[in-house]
Amino acid sequence: MGFLGPNGAGKTTTIQMLLGVLTPTSGEIFYFGKEFQSSREKILENVNFSSTYTNLPWELTVKENLTYLSYLYQIKNRRQRIEKIVKIFRLEKLLNQQLQELSSGQLTRVNLAKALINFPKILLLDEPTASLDPEAASYIRHFLLKQRQQFKVSIIFTSHNMAEVEEVCDRVIFINHGKIIDDDTPQNLARKIETCHVELNVADGLKRTIEFCREQKINYKLEGRYIIVDLKEKEIPQFLQTLMEKGVSYDQIAIDKPTLEDYFLLTAKKTYENQ
Repeated sequence: MGFLGPNGAGKTTTIQMLLGVLTPTSGEIFYFGKEFQSSREKILENVNFSSTYTNLPWELTVKENLTYLSYLYQIKNRRQRIEKIVKIFRLEKLLNQQLQELSSGQLTRVNLAKALINFPKILLLDEPTASLDPEAASYIRHFLLKQRQQFKVSIIFTSHNMAEVEEVCDRVIFINHGKIIDDDTPQNLARKIETCHVELNVADGLKRTIEFCREQKINYKLEGRYIIVDLKEKEIPQFLQTLMEKGVSYDQIAIDKPTLEDYFLLTAKKTYENQ
């Protein structure tokens, strides 16, 4: 489940309440049908999290951190579990390094390793791929999908990478100021945006195209010989037909349908305008 919203919406605060770090001012939290406050220890045995905004002890090595943190949980064959986690997150060469010696991407991998140390049933991830290079981020996404499918792990996932959310999430909750604004699949949220982006590399007739857009009050922007026009999908054929009648020719055309990022940007914009 993707958990999205603009900065200050309440995403990290919600995760902190789900972990028991903050106490809600109202309402109740239930895991596995049990009330959190009365069954806290038993519940947290099956929950874990990773966040780019929390730090592990800097002067301990990676191996020391994973070893000591593993004792927070009832893990059988502790040594084997740590070895497996180290292999999964490619930490073999980092085991004897102190955390203060690691890059931000390496720290992210260690945080994720810590989050899987108890093989949780519920995993809370606050921007889990931040600071990772594209290859490492892709590896982590595919690993999380595999974990979800193989071990039936439920994952709450915050990210500012909308393409990433579309790839890994079945469901998205969009919040702002602590309130739920929308709750649907990434695909259905994207479909709520009617506007497509039509990008044309105009070979001849760029001025005529601009004049037509201004006359029809069609939103556009220029990038060199490219013009990017915002249109509803059903309006695209008539738009292209009109350009042809005006003698406009283009070498390339690309039509980008609405994405989750378009939905995010529009919803965030409306939110700020209403403040």
